[in-house]
Amino acid sequence: MAKTGIAVGLEKGHVLTARVQKPKPASRKGFLGKRVKFVRDIVREVAGLAPYEKRICELLKIGKDKRALKVAKRKLGTHIRGKKKREEMMTLMRQQAAKKPAAEA
Repeated sequence: MAKTGIAVGLEKGHVLTARVQKPKPASRKGFLGKRVKFVRDIVREVAGLAPYEKRICELLKIGKDKRALKVAKRKLGTHIRGKKKREEMMTLMRQQAAKKPAAEA
């Protein structure tokens, strides 16, 4: 809604040109940076999976997706975090399965 320069009405007020402001640092919140991603990947590679993550992987291997979600949910506290962890473990298993045939050949 552009200002009209008139003192009354919906678009009342002095006419100004809008300033373009640079984004605040808070707008980056939750964004995964390159360095943080790199460090987390190294830690995951060195430390491996936590015991509950191994259990989730075993449940996924035998096709018990719902039970895997329940385990993840109980360990992580919320349904959404549980779903995200289950998806992460599925992705990890897919990557391992794709890497295995390449290593055998």
